[in-house]
Amino acid sequence: MADVEYLQSIIRKHLDFPKKGISFLDIFPILRDPIAFETLITHFVHHITSQTIPKSLRKKVDVVVGLDARGFLLGPIIALRLGASFVPVRKHGKLPGECVSATYEKEYGADTFEMQSDAILPGQCVIIVDDLIATGGSAKAAGELVKKLGGVTVEYLFIIEIMFLKGYQCLDAPAYSVIQHLE
Repeated sequence: MADVEYLQSIIRKHLDFPKKGISFLDIFPILRDPIAFETLITHFVHHITSQTIPKSLRKKVDVVVGLDARGFLLGPIIALRLGASFVPVRKHGKLPGECVSATYEKEYGADTFEMQSDAILPGQCVIIVDDLIATGGSAKAAGELVKKLGGVTVEYLFIIEIMFLKGYQCLDAPAYSVIQHLE
């Protein structure tokens, strides 16, 4: 696919960041390039409207959930294009009002995500979006929040998937990534 190759060519790799032995894949060059950013959003929306929605039971997406923080850059735009609402998932203590929470394991400890308890109605169809899936822990926690509120996750969307970590295996719905990174 020409658009995937184009987007892949713009992503930068930073070796030994944020610590030695890690190769950081930087999506910010895509966001700085209006054509690349539009290509990414259009790719996601085309995938959702041509693949995800036709396979879903209700034939629509009600809510797009974005993970703290890069999911906030993609989620609202995708939601707007789909005529859906946008719901943020944030780190513990960052959202006002009553919240539901889910804890997940990171490589060096646990963290907690929260979502406002009135953000999703029972039965609503939800897509969860983030920039990258590695082990899948944060995406899984977001899916747990959706489920606690009675929503149905129909798909997880990522710009990049770190293939060898197989993070999609812990998710409760199909996952789609634009770029599959092998290293």
